[in-house]
Amino acid sequence: MIVVTGGAGFIGSNLVKALNEQGERDILVVDDLTDGTKFRNIADCELADYMDKDEFRLRFASDTGFLSNVKAVFHEGACSATTEWDGKFMMDINYRYSVELLAACEKAGVPFYYASSAAVYGGSARFTETPENEKPLNVYGYSKLLFDQYVRRRLPSAKIPIVGFRYFNVYGPREMHKGGMSSVAWHFSKQLEDEGQCKLFAGCDGYENGEQRRDFIDVADVVKVNLWFRDQGTSGIFNLGTGRSQPFNDVANAVVDWYGRGDLSYVPFPDALKGRYQSFTEANMTKLREAGYGDEFSTVAQGTERYLNWLQAEGLRDRG
Repeated sequence: MIVVTGGAGFIGSNLVKALNEQGERDILVVDDLTDGTKFRNIADCELADYMDKDEFRLRFASDTGFLSNVKAVFHEGACSATTEWDGKFMMDINYRYSVELLAACEKAGVPFYYASSAAVYGGSARFTETPENEKPLNVYGYSKLLFDQYVRRRLPSAKIPIVGFRYFNVYGPREMHKGGMSSVAWHFSKQLEDEGQCKLFAGCDGYENGEQRRDFIDVADVVKVNLWFRDQGTSGIFNLGTGRSQPFNDVANAVVDWYGRGDLSYVPFPDALKGRYQSFTEANMTKLREAGYGDEFSTVAQGTERYLNWLQAEGLRDRG
């Protein structure tokens, strides 16, 4: 069996679908479906079982044999809201849960692959996987960093593969439930259909209108890297972006090009985000490449076109 926590979420559900496409059906999805709309993400997937995350935590903590038949754990379950400031909740879900699950995997000899985040870099201008560049701007980023630090201490003595992925700006299918935390590609396309234009932030931090730059990565590429590592037996913490920053204007223009209409407008930069916003990210991919991963990553134009085609096929977008 393969366990995917957060398996009804964005990256988790894409992992489940990709595992199905590889012939895997013996999959346990762990999630919290308090938001029942997330069921749509796995409605076209084949599972062996579903388990609520609270029951899952109790089971692996109390039953030493619970993970004995598990081949791998993909731990995508987390609170990913960068605007969430309930530190007690964030540290329990993103840190303590991860520590407990890793300990259970080590006892059972189960490879452990988990979601970290580029938010660990926060206010840094450098994006290599080293402590001096880690400067989170919010409690979400800190919760991810603290677990990375815990993993670093475990790696020298670990008897199982442990791999952390520092996701940059991921976009693509099965993210609709995320609301305000959905990708800008999702928001721009909705804005264009509703209002005829894509709304971007005006200039800030020395950047012109819409020219703040991020490393945008297609969720299909994220899944490919996760599944590649499953077959390597490698451990470590790796950036997972494209190594290529692109401005938000590029995403908006890709959306406009797909629709064949619309334009871009700019809104004042929100006061609430000042000092808490990454105006530039670009993954240093050296460590991933040195580990042996050689495939190319989609550009914003390529990934956005595929994403919008998928949304159209699902009846969620209409070129009009």
